[in-house]
Amino acid sequence: MSDNNNYDSVNFIQKIINEDKANNKYDSRVHTRFPPEPNGYLHIGHAKSICLNYGLAEKNGGKFNLRFDDTNPLKEDETYVQTIIDDIKWLGCDWEDRLFYASNYFDKMYEYAVELIEKGLAYVDDLSADEIREYRGTLTQPGKESPYRNRTVEENIDLFTKMKDDVYKDGEKVLRAKIDMASPNINMRDPVIYRIMHQTHHNTGDKWCIYPMYDYAHPIEDAIEGITHSICTLEFEDHRPFYDWVLENLNDFKEEPTQQIEFAKLFLTKTMMGKRYLKQMVEEGYVDGWDDPRMPTISGLRKRGYTPESIRNFCEEIGVSKSHSVVDIAMLEHSIREDLKLKAPRTMAVLNPIKVIITNYPEGKVEYLEADNNPESPEMGKRKIPFCREVYIEREDFMEQPPKKFYRLYPGNEVRLRHAYFIKCNEVIKNDNGEIIELHCTYDPETKSGTGFTGRKVKGTLHWVSAEHSVDAEVRLYDYMMQEEDFDKTNFLEKLNPKSKVVLNGCKVEPDMLNKKIEDRFQFLRHGYFIIDKDTEEGKKLVFNRIVSLKSSWKKKK
Repeated sequence: MSDNNNYDSVNFIQKIINEDKANNKYDSRVHTRFPPEPNGYLHIGHAKSICLNYGLAEKNGGKFNLRFDDTNPLKEDETYVQTIIDDIKWLGCDWEDRLFYASNYFDKMYEYAVELIEKGLAYVDDLSADEIREYRGTLTQPGKESPYRNRTVEENIDLFTKMKDDVYKDGEKVLRAKIDMASPNINMRDPVIYRIMHQTHHNTGDKWCIYPMYDYAHPIEDAIEGITHSICTLEFEDHRPFYDWVLENLNDFKEEPTQQIEFAKLFLTKTMMGKRYLKQMVEEGYVDGWDDPRMPTISGLRKRGYTPESIRNFCEEIGVSKSHSVVDIAMLEHSIREDLKLKAPRTMAVLNPIKVIITNYPEGKVEYLEADNNPESPEMGKRKIPFCREVYIEREDFMEQPPKKFYRLYPGNEVRLRHAYFIKCNEVIKNDNGEIIELHCTYDPETKSGTGFTGRKVKGTLHWVSAEHSVDAEVRLYDYMMQEEDFDKTNFLEKLNPKSKVVLNGCKVEPDMLNKKIEDRFQFLRHGYFIIDKDTEEGKKLVFNRIVSLKSSWKKKK
């Protein structure tokens, strides 16, 4: 990932790191982490965090950890773990041997909770969840203390031990930090740090019936691993005082605690980003799974045809800030176009074919015409395209009664077939329903491409494929998931784009597509960039996903 690692002085987090190194804080070490919860697939917003954390570690000669924050067995599943690992590897990040689980620290977290109890900084509470909410107060009114807040250390130790030993039912008791019920920060009003939950954990099985809350576990995990800069999204800013409080009150970490730094989340236009909403779309069948190419998940973008380089470039381009903003999705599309324009071979594909018979071309004759694989990358060489009497062109490239400035094919008009000859339409063949099924044309053999022909000019050039040699394909055209730039999450299902996926069958592609591999990418002339989908069946059916169209609506600011 070193090709795209310009987290320089304009990055406010890098400025903090520069100051820390200058002051020899953490012995000038830089150690970051990415802590996903295994309760769903990662999306493009997570990619921003991954690239940021890994990029900062790499730039500063530091280390990067991958840690699963698996503190809630009710929502987590082992099936998500491997997918997350695969996605992060695919992005190009390397955590070396530093793959960790929060659940590996459950024993230590329990010991630290006992330490807080012994210091008079935590207590077992019998209030119900509803009562705790009621006692917490509001943003304008202070909370009130639980009647169980002043239990003795010995009583709290005994009760907490019984919680661990499966004496109580779910919700019967909790362990709370003892801080300040009048704090203006509601997160500091004696937050719950342990709850009883009789759930089998994907990593620890049934060893535990009590589980730490994320806000308590998070700073401890960071500190155990020696993380120096704990980089979080902005919603954790109000939680930072509790993060600091935990580390300041535990003997092992108070000397030089990890510092939490927050940055703004990524939001994209026309894109649902909330994980629970994405999960709803999957579970209710609005999409074809977490890796549906319409989804903003890393797996979905990969299946769509995005490259890791394009996503890293995008994350670099949008930068890092402390204020929320919405990024135009056209910027993400621009990134993949820029990445593929020099990499992707060109090819011709006809998505809605109509047959053209060149009546004066010899029957049985086949010519192999030469074409550049990518005019912008001459090193990619050339290919041979078969040409014969019958070809397919796009149905939209012919009109029987064209408007002005229609420069494609119509009766009496002449156009060039790309890499081939001029043809003129002489006759339109229709079926009994009046539908056009065939065009009869003649060609001029003196107008062959590549022969130096300098005669008359034509305004239209059409792509085509040989009817005899072309290969059938299914082409999936993907569009934005949401119809509107911005939308209300409360009724987002009503705002889904009904044309976000259009499947075209009977498409025709060049014959050498049969020799290509799954996940090979191409530019279909005039149609956009496409990838061979894994649904392709060898020798039976070719399936292509459109990654992005050729037209860009985003321009880089100077």
